[in-house]
Amino acid sequence: MTFFLEVAPLEAGKEVIEAAKNGQVDQLIQQVTTMGLEAGKSLLLAVVLAVVGRYVIKFVNRLVARMLEKRNVEPTVQSFLKSFVNITLIMLLIIMVVGTLGVNTTSLAALLASAGLAVGMALSGNLQNLAGGIILLFLKPFKIGDFIEVQGVSGIVKAIQIFHTILTTTDNKELYIPNGALSSGNITNYTKNDLRRVDFTISVEYGTETEKVKEVTLELLKQDERIMQEPAPFIAVKELASSSVDFVLRVWTTAPEYWNVFFDTNERIYKEFNKQGIKFPFPQIQIHQ
Repeated sequence: MTFFLEVAPLEAGKEVIEAAKNGQVDQLIQQVTTMGLEAGKSLLLAVVLAVVGRYVIKFVNRLVARMLEKRNVEPTVQSFLKSFVNITLIMLLIIMVVGTLGVNTTSLAALLASAGLAVGMALSGNLQNLAGGIILLFLKPFKIGDFIEVQGVSGIVKAIQIFHTILTTTDNKELYIPNGALSSGNITNYTKNDLRRVDFTISVEYGTETEKVKEVTLELLKQDERIMQEPAPFIAVKELASSSVDFVLRVWTTAPEYWNVFFDTNERIYKEFNKQGIKFPFPQIQIHQ
């Protein structure tokens, strides 16, 4: 009997301890389960928000594009505004997704603001490009579709974005030129004006009558409707070179027809001069003994 009284309190204490442990474990499991469910809900909501947000951004971009087209906004301005709206919407979506995951967006904004100086210094080139894009947008030295020469390269303007301007070269390469360099450098716009002057150098051998060269050339130019007669074509002796008499020929045509007139006129002059007996020169050396 004495033995029973000694053992019973020990067994009861163990049961109490086990019950307490089981209660803590159950409570811990419940807390972990609750946190997991909340995290899962937040993560699922963030994923849904990101997916839906992307579709919304695409819809808004199309809506903005249609509005700009209906209002006949210049393609140059359209390209810049569409790029700006797209980047702004993406940044807003990122902030919303981060907020859904439980991150304090106010703290995030404060962190971004505090890091603004460092980011600004790191992205100083991009900030210059952004400022250059705004300058190009308002000064309009060129527009989409113009053929320009900048930074030693040339091509047709395909798009003007926030940080870069895209050119398509004549051999179908795409060039991305920073707007900062464009706004501060020299720009040659070949299609800004409606008319362009085409310059030629025509060389004939010594002994050729200059008046015949002028007469044959001018008559040939009158047959080409693409070449303007006002301003009238101009031809004159340019230089008495070592092996040839060089004429300068200048004609005016529309900007889109520049290269067609240039190549066609060269070929027609070559054929016509051969018919008229006007000979082209070749290098000659006279040796005296």
